[in-house]
Parts: sequence; structure tokens; C-alpha cells
Amino acid sequence: MSNALPVADGARVRRYVRELIRRHPRGLAAVLGLHALAAAAGLVTPRLLGDLVEGISRGVGATTVDRVVAAIAAFVVVQSVLVRFAHLASARLGERILAELREEFVDRVLALPLSTVERAGTGDLLTRTSRDVSALSRTVRFAGPETLIAALTVVLILGALVLTGPLLALPSLLAVPVLWAGTRWYLRRAPQGYLRENAAYSDITDGISETVEGARTTEALRQAARRRARGDTDIRRSYAAERYTLYLRTVFWPVAEFGYLVPMVATLLIGGWFHLKGWASLGQVTAATLYAQQLTDPIERLLGWLDEFQVGGASLARLLGVAVEPDDRLAAPTGPGRRDAGSRLAAHDVRYAYRAGHDVLHGVTLVPRPGERLAMVGPSGAGKSTLGRLLAGVHTPTAGAVTVDGRPLADLPLDELRSHVALVSQEHHVFIGTLADNVAMVRPTAGPAEVRAALAAVDALDWARALPDGLDTVVGAGGHPLTPAQAQQLALARLVLADPHTLVLDEATSLIDPRAARALERSLAAVLHGRTVIAIAHRLFSAHDADRVAVVADGRIVELGSHDELVAANGSYAALWRSWHG
Repeated sequence: MSNALPVADGARVRRYVRELIRRHPRGLAAVLGLHALAAAAGLVTPRLLGDLVEGISRGVGATTVDRVVAAIAAFVVVQSVLVRFAHLASARLGERILAELREEFVDRVLALPLSTVERAGTGDLLTRTSRDVSALSRTVRFAGPETLIAALTVVLILGALVLTGPLLALPSLLAVPVLWAGTRWYLRRAPQGYLRENAAYSDITDGISETVEGARTTEALRQAARRRARGDTDIRRSYAAERYTLYLRTVFWPVAEFGYLVPMVATLLIGGWFHLKGWASLGQVTAATLYAQQLTDPIERLLGWLDEFQVGGASLARLLGVAVEPDDRLAAPTGPGRRDAGSRLAAHDVRYAYRAGHDVLHGVTLVPRPGERLAMVGPSGAGKSTLGRLLAGVHTPTAGAVTVDGRPLADLPLDELRSHVALVSQEHHVFIGTLADNVAMVRPTAGPAEVRAALAAVDALDWARALPDGLDTVVGAGGHPLTPAQAQQLALARLVLADPHTLVLDEATSLIDPRAARALERSLAAVLHGRTVIAIAHRLFSAHDADRVAVVADGRIVELGSHDELVAANGSYAALWRSWHG
């Protein structure tokens, strides 16, 4: 997707992995130490078995055999205990690292500019927060620790082979060219393959979410066939991407399977020849063969988890890519601006384009008066919502400037910006938690009385108190359900508590019954007396109650004045009013 969020490059991913490792030196040392001890305990058994075979061939007594068998049993028990604690330490370290990854990703997502989220769409972000996090979870929990364990075990086994007999270590090296060539071929192709696979899945998610959210529009415009065709195309692209990664695995796995069986077979055959030549004892050949057989498991795990690392690496690159997206505002070094009823928001000759060269706003100038109620009306697609987002600081103009007390909104830090102006749209969300927490989240220091006052301001206190546990009722997913109107009142209550001097209401009451919407808007206007309210709506009663009305058409303000003035002017607003009122 051309508008998809960025993907971090390999260097950034490697830096982040190194940073994670540096954060947990003790935990990593404990994991490696326990696994090293477990591997070392496991290496004693083959050596003892080799000595036992050598001793039996020389006719040692039963007492010696019993002692060796008892020692083997003891080391097996010790290894089992060490492996248990080593895996427990690995799991704990993996969970801590995974928790940090998730927390940091949430912080990065919340820091994304709203304009970026709107441009990229929900599909890509949803895939990153679900599928990519899940894939990375498996890598952190299992692939990382298992790979470290396997690599450490391989090193110790090779060391034991060399100590058993340097010549007997040579047959194991025959696997190196096979594994090196196969792994190199795979690693050249796998990262980009898995990135394409994840991107294709994002396209599917984006298409499905758009179709579900716009189901009624799709039916009304008879676009069902087109949406199905889009879905089929996305699925074909995903199928092709997954087929490619499957092809890589079907080539790589047989090569790997052959490679990690070579050491055992070669050691047994060549070691036997060495024994016949008198270059190695029977005990050495036995021990070396057992060590070579032990190499099979860690090498198999190393190569097996290598594929999982490609999946996890691609997912980590996508998660880190969220932070690559630059902020759309650069805070100026000036001091904080005024935040009071006299603060003035203004747009001067602003233009905006979602795509370069295709302006949707054409030199708009609008200066709301402090404390006034300004309504913006006009046909769908005229640019009302885009202008509202510019006034709320969601988008930055491609030309011109939107300022508050003379300071461009793009120069304000986000926290300061939201203390001046806030946007509330028809989209709203009820978070998991108590009703009181849902309101107070905009100002966590607010007391119960302030929360109740905010709910009362939007006529929501009565139904809130009637909930099973009052304001302590848990709402959100899995909690007490709220109606769309109640959820929207909750969102408006947050705004009352946040107390910005300017509000941009973009169809904020569109999901509520018209009678309830009018009562809610009047209640909100009474509470926000002296503040500036910019209401974007198709329901013209908002314009009738406003101090001034701005009529937007084709990306321009074509009329501006009070309701009575515009009706008397007999222009486009008067035509809208007669049509609606009639």
C-alpha cells in the first residue's frame, strides 16, 4: 500500500535488539549460565559411555561398571534439574522483554500524528497491533531463548569433540559447506518475502474493515461486486506472498535436514576407519559418535528457529517502523501560550491537499470570534470536516497557517495544543474501565465532584447513576454495554472536563436522535458559555442557534454571517434552509 506506515531497516532492528540485550544483562547471564551448566552436564554422559565401552573391551570388573552407570544416572538427573530451571529463567526473561516491546509499541502508536493514522488507514495499523505482535511474541518467548541455548550447546559439544580426539572432530565439519550454502540462499530471500507477506495481510485487513464499516454505503451505491473484487485481489496477492515463503521453506528444510545428519554418519564411518587404522580407540569413537549424534538436536533447533526469526524480524521491523514516521509538528522554543476565554483561533489563506496537486481547500480564511458559536454547513464533500481538522490541529495546512494567539498550531506541543482546541467527531470509543475513569482519563487529577459535573453538563449524570454500580460500573469491551448516544455523551463529558477554550464539533451528535441531539448541544453550549464552539453539521438547527454561519462549498467559504443575515441574502444558505425547513 502506498500510504502504509514505514518499515524499519535492518540496521535499526539490529540496534534495537542490541539495546534490549543491554537492558537485561543479569537475566541474560543467568539464562546462559544455567543452560551452559545443563549442556556441560549432558556432555559428561557420552564421555562416560565411551570410557565404559573401552573398559568393558578391556575386561574391567563389575564394580567399576556399576560406578560408571551410577555416575551417568547422577549426571542425567543433574542435567534434568538444570534444564528445568534454565527454561524457567528463559521464559521469565522472554516475558519481561515481550512486555517492554508491547508497552513501547503502544507508546509509539499513541504518539502517531492523527493525520498519519487517517492517511495510512486502519488495516495496516490493526495488522501490526495484532498479527505482528503475536508473531513477535512467539519469537521472543521461544525462538530467542531456544536459539541461544542451541548455539551454546553446539559450541560445548564441538569443544567436547575436540577434547575427545581432534581427528574425530573433523568429520563434523563436512556439514558446514552444506548448511552454509543453504542458509545463505535462504537468508537472502526470506526477509523481504515475509515483509511482503505481512504487507499483503495488511491489505486484506484494510479491505475487510472498510467493507464492514461502509456496508450500508456499499449496498446503497451497489458496489458489492467491486468490494468483492477488491477482496479477491487482496487474497490472491496474499496467497502469492505466502506461496513464495512456503517455496523457500520447501527448498531450505531438505538441505538443512541433510546437513545436520551428516556429522553423525560421517563420524561413525570415518571414526570406524580411524579405529581400524589405530588412530583412535573404541571408547573415543563411541564418545565422538554420541557427541555427533547430540549435535543433531541443537543444529536442528537452530535451523528450525531460523525461519521463526525471519517472521519475527519482519514483524519487529514493522513495529519499529511506526516510530520512523516523523511527527507532523515541531514544537517552537517559545513559552506556553495563553489559555483563556479570550484566546483567538484563526485560519489565514489555508490550503490543504490529501494528494499533491489536488487541493481540497482553496485559500480559506476564517477567524472565529472568542466565545462565539460558529456553525459550518454545506454539502457532503465540500471540505467542512477537512477545515475542522485543520482548525483542531489534526492536519497541518499545505499552505497558509492556522494560529492560536498568533502562534501556528503546528508549532505547539500536542499537550499544549489540546489545552487550546479539541476535536470531537461522530467516532467515539468507550475504554475498558469504570465510567468515572472513562471521563477522568483526560485529567486524571479530577475529583469525583468534577467528574459528576462533567456528566451533568451533557445530561448524562442521571443514567450514569442508574447503572448497576453507578459511576463505578465497568464499561467497555466485556463490561456494561452503553448505547451509541450514551457513548457519545461520555466522549463529550471528557471534553467538558478537559476544558479547552475552543471546541470543533464534527457531526458530534449525528448518531443521537435529533431531539436528544438538540438538547445535548444546548446543554453543552450552556456549560461552555464564553468558549468558542465550531460546529460542523448537516442538521441546520445547529446553524439556526449559532452566532454565525460559514457556508462551505468546493473547498471555499462562500457565505459568512448570522442565520438571519444569510436567509435575507437569499443565497446558497437560504436555499439550504428552505429545503431543510420545508
